[in-house]
This record gives sequence, structure tokens and C-alpha cells, in this order.
Amino acid sequence: MNLRGRNKINPDFNMSSMTDVVFLLLIFFMIASTLSKQLNTIDVQLPKAKGKTENRSTVAVSIDKSGRFFIDEQRVSKPEFTQRLIARLTQLSDKSIVLRAEKNVAIEEVVYVMNIANQNGIKIVLAVDAQ
Repeated sequence: MNLRGRNKINPDFNMSSMTDVVFLLLIFFMIASTLSKQLNTIDVQLPKAKGKTENRSTVAVSIDKSGRFFIDEQRVSKPEFTQRLIARLTQLSDKSIVLRAEKNVAIEEVVYVMNIANQNGIKIVLAVDAQ
């Protein structure tokens, strides 16, 4: 008399679906980590505020504590700043800049850049560090 059943349970565990999930998570975190970095910027100490500024299709304008102007990573003198900024923005479809002014920069320098943006119809975002 044969008492064994026809349906045998296979004790093996299939790992293929788990490896798919792990690889998808790995790819997600690799892409997210590259997008989280702010590229083409000068290291300045930004003022603290609530909010976050991150936009890849903009031009980064930085003003350091000694009053030097930078467009992306290139240093620009104040007399030629307007011309170089407009020339750089003509290459982009979305005309917007991220203004990264250090904490102790005189307000006149910030207003100077904001005035140029206002006169030329350029969107401007003031970058801050999150609180």
C-alpha cells in the first residue's frame, strides 16, 4: 500500500524575485544620490531658513563674503557681470538663476543681482540652508 501523496512540497526557496528588488533599490539610491548633489557652485555659508532649493536647469550665481561674484564656478568682475549673466542665460530655455549669497554679504550686492534679474525678466531663487 502506497501512502505517499502525489503533491510533494519543494523546500527550496526562490531568491530571484528578492535579487530583483535589491537591484532596483540599488539603482534607485544610486540615481537619488547623484541628483542630491548641487553641482557648479562655490562653497559659501548660506543663511538658515525653512525650505529647499534645487533646480538643475538654472544658473548658479554666488557671492562670497569678500564680495566676489561667480557665475556657476567662474569668477566674474562686477562691471562685466550683467553681460556675462545674460550671455549664459541665452543658452538655456528656462531663464532662472539661483542666488547663493553668503550670510555676511552686504544687502546691496544681493539687491544688485536681483535688480538685474528683474530688469531682464529672469526668475530668481534665493538659496538658503535648511534649518
